[in-house]
Amino acid sequence: MTKKVAYCAMLTALAMIFGYVEALIPFGFGIPGIKLGIANIVIVLALYMFPAYQVFMIQLARIVLVSFLFGNMSMMIYSLAGGILSFLVMLLLKKTKEFSVTGVSIAGGVSHNIGQLAVAVLVVQNIRIAFYLPVLMASGLLTGCLIGMLANKIKPVLGSVENEKGKV
Repeated sequence: MTKKVAYCAMLTALAMIFGYVEALIPFGFGIPGIKLGIANIVIVLALYMFPAYQVFMIQLARIVLVSFLFGNMSMMIYSLAGGILSFLVMLLLKKTKEFSVTGVSIAGGVSHNIGQLAVAVLVVQNIRIAFYLPVLMASGLLTGCLIGMLANKIKPVLGSVENEKGKV
């Protein structure tokens, strides 16, 4: 039990570091709201290592802590909406065993943007903001694919570590 808590804390800290580093990188091609989502590699990998409730707690802790440390309450609301929807979609698709790690990650990237856009429509109270959906879906597809391919390369390494040390 203590080992699992330590791993979850370590993954939360790693995701926070990735989130901070990403905040320092000027990325977005001049399009507001687009990020690489490199912290999500931790969540994608954790989905294949831990039970769902632990991954959810890592995701929740990461979003809340990064928002308090490097953002604001508005950032937290948008991130929670996207993060929770993304987590649920990725979990569902992973459980079907019909999707690759990259496919799960792509669905997570797209659904994250959909969740954030849904909150934006509610906050701004203007449905016209939904016209931004194609741009966000394209960025979610691209970044989700990149994160998924990277996770797919790292996953076997983590699997060999688990086999050497005993199941996490």
